[in-house]
Amino acid sequence: MKLLLAEDDPMIGASVERGLRLANFAVDWVRDGKAAELALETGNYAVLLLDLGLPRQDGLELLKRVRRKENAIPVLIVTARDAVADRVAGLNLGADDYLVKPFDLNELIARAHALIRRHAGRARQEMRLGELSLDPLTREVTLAGRDIPLSQREFALLECLLETPGAVLSKEELEERVYGWDEEVSSNAVEVHLHKLRRKLGAEWIRNVRGVGYKMTEPR
Repeated sequence: MKLLLAEDDPMIGASVERGLRLANFAVDWVRDGKAAELALETGNYAVLLLDLGLPRQDGLELLKRVRRKENAIPVLIVTARDAVADRVAGLNLGADDYLVKPFDLNELIARAHALIRRHAGRARQEMRLGELSLDPLTREVTLAGRDIPLSQREFALLECLLETPGAVLSKEELEERVYGWDEEVSSNAVEVHLHKLRRKLGAEWIRNVRGVGYKMTEPR
């Protein structure tokens, strides 16, 4: 899953970006509100982590514009503003959650996972399809009770495919969801990781829809 981090403080931004990547998220980090708005118009993100004190366009104005465009992306406000009035304003403008700085990174990660789960309409943390189970927090994958060790990229691709089983995702969509801006992606990177993933799970779990993309299906 890829997150958009809108944070102008270089130390906080670098720390959060590093922690999120260690937690298996891809991250695009922008430093001002205008850049965040452009990123949301051109990218595909699971959650927006939004600081309110952004230059060029503050967080509340950005949030207002995002919701006016009927963009339903889950938004977690992460800010030093701890007044009740600020919380109320953010939530009333369409934020899904509010976290005050300083915060524990593990709590930020847990809240991001909760928003992703809620947005997908899942009550459980685990993502399941038949005998296949993936836990985004523990990064554990099991098939028929057997642990399946996966690399970071393999896990990220499987998580994307399991989010909407049966839906066809193109190679470009998968690249967009699992790689950040600053990560180099070879032309066949997705195919290579999917090939390894199919070898570990069984080829019948991930179907290649010729000329379109890939989809997750439960073997019959």
